[in-house]
This record gives sequence, C-alpha cells and structure tokens, in this order.
Amino acid sequence: MRDVKVKANSKSTEEEEENEMSSSLSVKSTPEIEKKYVHRVYDAIAPHFSSTRFAKWPKVAAFLESLPSGSVVLDAGCGNGKYLGLNPSCFFIGCDISNPLIKICSDKGQEVLVADAVNLPYREEFGDAAISIAVLHHLSTENRRKSAIEELVRVVKPGGFVLITVWAAEQEDKSLLTKWTPLSPKYVEEWVGPGSPMNSPRVRNNPFFGLESIPETDVSAKEQKAETSPSFGLESIPETEESTREPKAESVPETQDSLGEQNDKSSVEVLLEALKMNQQEYFVPWHLPYHRAEVSGASASALASGLAKKDDRKGTVVYNRYYHVFSEGELERLASGVGNAMIVDRFYDKSNWCIVLQKEALNQD
Repeated sequence: MRDVKVKANSKSTEEEEENEMSSSLSVKSTPEIEKKYVHRVYDAIAPHFSSTRFAKWPKVAAFLESLPSGSVVLDAGCGNGKYLGLNPSCFFIGCDISNPLIKICSDKGQEVLVADAVNLPYREEFGDAAISIAVLHHLSTENRRKSAIEELVRVVKPGGFVLITVWAAEQEDKSLLTKWTPLSPKYVEEWVGPGSPMNSPRVRNNPFFGLESIPETDVSAKEQKAETSPSFGLESIPETEESTREPKAESVPETQDSLGEQNDKSSVEVLLEALKMNQQEYFVPWHLPYHRAEVSGASASALASGLAKKDDRKGTVVYNRYYHVFSEGELERLASGVGNAMIVDRFYDKSNWCIVLQKEALNQD
C-alpha cells in the first residue's frame, strides 16, 4: 500500500512540476518585439546611451545611501552601471541583457554579468537589497513584468528591500507624447494573454491583425498629429457596410455560428476601443548621431535590415524602443500579487511611478 501511495504522489508531483515548468518557460521565453525593439536596439546604441546616462536620481541615491554598511545590492538592468558603487560601504552586483552595456561596466571594474530580468542568475535570499530602475516598462507582457518583480523579491533576504521605478503614462511633459509612436491595436496581439478576444481564431486568422514588420518611415508633423490621436491605427480594420448601419427587422435569422462571430467581433471592438482610450504601448525613438553610429557595425546592419532609419535633417540614425508605460496604480497592483512582500513606500518622481517592497521577515516563533 505504501509503495502504491508513494508512486501516485510522485506522479502527481511530477505532473505539477511539469505544468509549473511549462508556464515558467512560457514567461521566460522572450517575445520577438523585445528582442527586436529592446535587446537589439540597446546593443546598437550602447556607447551613445551610456554617454547620456550619468546623473543619479536623488530618490534612488537616497535609497542606496540608506542601506546598512556591508549590504549586498543587486542592480537588475544596471545599464552602464551608474548606480553601481554609489554607496561605497555596500557591495554591488549588476546585470543587464545587453552585452555591450555590460562590457562598459566591466571596463570600469564593476562586478557585472549578462542576465535576463525575468530569470536572475542568483540563488534565493542572496542580496540584502535590489533595484530595478527603468526596466519593467521594456517587458511586453504583464506576466513577464510580474515575473521580474517576483525575481527581485526572490533574490533578497527576508526583511530585504526592493526599489522599482517605471515610466509613467502620466508624463509631466505632455509634449513628449507627440514624439512617441503609439502602437496601433493590430500589433497588440503580440502581448495579449490567453482568453482575450484578440486570441480568438477569427482575429488570429485576420491578416489585418498580423504582426508584420512595423513601418519605420518618416512622418510629417501632420501625420504625427494623426498618429497620436486616439483613433490612430484603426484604419487597418475594415468597416463593412453592415457594421455601420442598424440591423433591419426583416434580416435573415442568424445561425449559432454567425451569432458567435458577431459576439466575437463585438468583444474585439470593445477591446480596441479600450486600447485606443488607454494607450500604454509606444515606440520611443532614440536618435544616434551619424558620428556615433560608426562606433560599431550595428547601425549599418540595422539600416540594412530595416530596424533603424536615417534622419538626414537631424544627422542621426533613428531606432525605436518598445515601452509599456504604467498608469497610476498599475505597478502597485502588479506587486500586490507577490505573496511574500509588501509595499512600504510608493511615489511619483520625474515622470516615473516608483515603489519600495520589503520581503517578509522570517517567523521568529
């Protein structure tokens, strides 16, 4: 009896572990939009990007300076390492997905390695504190953003602190939004989760919702204005005559299939309306000066492949970077789903939403 029971429990446990592993691998699998419009872009612009990143945000500096002497601090998404070593009494370890940025850090003698924010290479309870500065908004699914928060909490000790900052949808300088390209709804399919109307067979098989190459041509000021309007991108969705007029009383009785299709269509339209009213997905341009573009062969390759474009008027190579900007309260809601941590501070700073989490301390009883 004992053998049978053990065997059954073992099988059940194995199935649970396989399901958990499958779900974990799905989250950790990097979507193409991040590979193309985050990883490849930062690899190409690394030297120029680094030269513009030297000022320390006062509240991030205050957080790091408040840590006890001897603390081990993990910087996930360290970029050019501007916060590494800020508190000389602490020991800093940084990681970033961009190898060129990590090389810049390494050349300065900093302790760094290449790693993914949703799969940190540290054991549990390794550090005393962790920071994630302007990283989560480059992750294109809610599950990946939540997983990154869970990883930050996992790698700090009980009682340890985690500081997270993300770009806010509520920008102080509203004019910035006119310089960003909102992603039209037909591209949102890339990161919409299971169960959404965008994942229905009708939508998946509709060529207008495909994730074909996103246009990167120059736009005039007039076109830019049109693109930043709430209806931008909806021209790709064909509006039939039937969809724009009231149904007639004498219409032919609808079959179950046609009713299902109409309901599906209605759900999609509701989602699209919500998307255009609550725009949070953008391409934000990075202008790499021609004289800096020759630092590596990455720009020539990017231009040849269509990843970047030339702006002869400004004398730059223009890259688009993917951003999911956070609305007020969104970061808190995401973090509240992490069971073993609590939010101890939240604030808005320099057009960023910020939170400080504390990992639950061990029960002393």
